[in-house]
Amino acid sequence: MFDLDKWQEIFATIAKNPLRSFLTSFSVGWGIFMLILLLGLARGLENGLREQFQGDAVNSIWMWAGTTTLLHDGLQPNRRIQFTNEDYEAVRSRLGSDSYITGRFYIPGVVEISYENDIGDYNIRCVHPGHQQLENTGIETGRYINQTDLDQYRKVAVIGKKIRTEFLEGRQAIGEFIQVNGIPFKIVGVYHEYGDEGEEDVIYLPITTAQRTFNGSRFMRQIMFTLGNLSTEESKKIENQIRVLMADRHHFAEEDEHALRIRNNKEKFEMFMNIMTGMQVFVTIIALGTLMAGIIGVSNIMLIVVKERTKEIGVRKALGATPASIVGLIIQESIFMTTVAGYVGMLLALPLLAVLGEFLPDMMEVYGTPEVSISIAFSALAVLVFFGTMAGLIPAIQAASIRPIEALRDE
Repeated sequence: MFDLDKWQEIFATIAKNPLRSFLTSFSVGWGIFMLILLLGLARGLENGLREQFQGDAVNSIWMWAGTTTLLHDGLQPNRRIQFTNEDYEAVRSRLGSDSYITGRFYIPGVVEISYENDIGDYNIRCVHPGHQQLENTGIETGRYINQTDLDQYRKVAVIGKKIRTEFLEGRQAIGEFIQVNGIPFKIVGVYHEYGDEGEEDVIYLPITTAQRTFNGSRFMRQIMFTLGNLSTEESKKIENQIRVLMADRHHFAEEDEHALRIRNNKEKFEMFMNIMTGMQVFVTIIALGTLMAGIIGVSNIMLIVVKERTKEIGVRKALGATPASIVGLIIQESIFMTTVAGYVGMLLALPLLAVLGEFLPDMMEVYGTPEVSISIAFSALAVLVFFGTMAGLIPAIQAASIRPIEALRDE
């Protein structure tokens, strides 16, 4: 039941000792403020790093053909390596049935994209059907490139949502024709990206069609493939096997990393997870330290409060107050101050995170939106209030158990 007299006494006690009340409130508010800020910033970094991987299949290996830098079998360095359709087939034959593979061919020279009377500036990637899984691409309408497109050298295209909005001015798109260097390609699908929306301005063509149409012969620039359910260690073995295979096919030294550049996303993702685990442990330690500092601050103040009110407790008991009512008054004051201060700390931290979320992702490419769970914030506040209350409860019980005459003699 609400006791007005008790609350008036609590407010009077707080007003009587403004500095002490401020220090108690500040220690609690600062602890919650720093906790939320640290957790939110850590989550922002985690979100940013996850977004870096979301656009590509995590369990994948990407390969780029480069230029040799080492002498090998009498062949001079500075030789340009070019992947071929035969390389693609050789790699595919070594993969499991649960793997996806694609090559990439880029049309040489300047590429002009036109639609009706408009000319656009968009990237073109000529790929295999497995590219959809490699890039985590979703289909908005229509379909993606399929094997029949490759086998029959169909002149079809899949465009991004951004292209449909900007270049086709929001038209249905499916069934429309775009011109690639004057050659018409029928739009059969519109895709969207699950990760980076900046990738939605790319046009995809069947690789075999592009090689034949734009004098690409049998060459391609990249080969990438997924690894199914292989572990990181197994992915490293596959990576080494592919390097040996390509070194043998193109006659370059296996240790020449400039001739063949390989990115093992599986290994990078595991490294990312290890970093995130370490960061979470670090932030947890800092958060616990911050909460502990707040608890210590509350406990010290509560010890002083109880010590100062020993005589008051004696008077109350002499007038008939029960120990429970005395302890309850002190605890109620502690809960009120810590709860209000902690809530204020949260109210200050959350808008600050929102402000930081507006410009931090723009300043740092790998940084995402900082955020924090409200349930975690309130749980931390509850823990802080609980332990702060316990810190004052023990001396309050001891003081309440003293006989009135002894409490009145206390100096």
